[in-house]
Amino acid sequence: MNRYIWTDLTQTEQGDALTRPKGLSDPKIYKAVIDILSAVKFGGDKAVAGFTARFDGASPLAIKVSTEDMKEAWKKLPKLQKDAINVAKTNIEAFHEAQIPADIEVETMEGVICRRESRPIATAGLYVPGGTAPLVSTLLMLAVPAKVAGVRRRVVVTPPSKDGTVNQAILAAAYRCKVTDLFVCGGAQAIAALAYGTESIPKCDKIFGPGNAYVAAAKSLVAQEPGGPAIDMPAGPSEAMVVASNDANPIFVASDLLSQAEHDTLAQVICVAASEKIADAIQAQIDLQLETLPRKNIALAAMSKSRMIIANNRTDIIDIINRYAPEHLILQIKRPETLVAAIRNAGSIFLGPWTPESVGDYASGTNHTLPTYGAARAYSGVTLESFIKYMSIQKLTREGLEVLGPTVETLAQMEGLEAHRRAVSLRLESKVK
Repeated sequence: MNRYIWTDLTQTEQGDALTRPKGLSDPKIYKAVIDILSAVKFGGDKAVAGFTARFDGASPLAIKVSTEDMKEAWKKLPKLQKDAINVAKTNIEAFHEAQIPADIEVETMEGVICRRESRPIATAGLYVPGGTAPLVSTLLMLAVPAKVAGVRRRVVVTPPSKDGTVNQAILAAAYRCKVTDLFVCGGAQAIAALAYGTESIPKCDKIFGPGNAYVAAAKSLVAQEPGGPAIDMPAGPSEAMVVASNDANPIFVASDLLSQAEHDTLAQVICVAASEKIADAIQAQIDLQLETLPRKNIALAAMSKSRMIIANNRTDIIDIINRYAPEHLILQIKRPETLVAAIRNAGSIFLGPWTPESVGDYASGTNHTLPTYGAARAYSGVTLESFIKYMSIQKLTREGLEVLGPTVETLAQMEGLEAHRRAVSLRLESKVK
């Protein structure tokens, strides 16, 4: 990991120390994705199948997986794995059920009643990464809150393995979470299918889920199109920041850093260490743990873009956190709760030595679909409300309009919108009760 002493850096150098990998903004990626989107928009299932063969090296027997196949996968899943899915599902349900919003009604002035009611979106597209790591956890994190929110059609897309099949654990989890449709395709072509619809895949109102740089670019582009789908957030490769005090356990810190580094070669991790001494101990543990990591090559590529920052001043640490706006923030310091109030920008926060980032990824109950690449400055992670929209409703009595009407007439006149003024004045002049 490249190492920096924060107080020795200029403002410009500090900014450079907190830059993300440039792969996500590569113009070549956007050009390739634009071509894929156009091909799927006009070519439908055939184009999706062509890109699946080209990028995944697979030709699935059918693009849609039947409910029976999902059910069979659940039946065959080992009990230990079933139990793990059930525990995670229960915790995710509990946390998201607590987020169910209440309708509100306010009488803003006598005779003027304003309400807000919620409705679930109709069709949600749920992208579940496969490839080098079939993310069963992402299926749980998306399908469970979608079901709790009342989304009627919950459409999963996930890449195939080389033999054209879908990982059996993903199929099993899909059945357990009552997914309505599951299609075998991934990458930008899957996002295109969810955005435009094909002969097989329904057009979705909103698209959810993390992915690689191509998936992130595709989501961003389709959301900008007139009439295009909404998206949950900008979500690309994983990232984590660990703040480690001098008494932090270097074994724990290294394991948290590597747990994100093993996701993707474009992943980035940053360690903010209180001293050179603890930084050396953490680096030694990283090197040691890497040796036995099955995804060592991926983690090594990610670690080459990662940073070790030496900072022990509370103000500096808070500044680093808020400027970087990490997807995952792990605080391995004494009394971590005391830092939380000052943190404005983070996707999810993990407090203390016994809270590894992995628990949030899998089963504590919070959602692991989180904003990356600095998007935590403006976006939340996926919540129940991500699957819900709100309608405002108002009703006035004649007496209410008589009280409020003159204000509306005056504001309409100020804007030069005469028809707006008349919509009020004609009613007030009317003899109709």
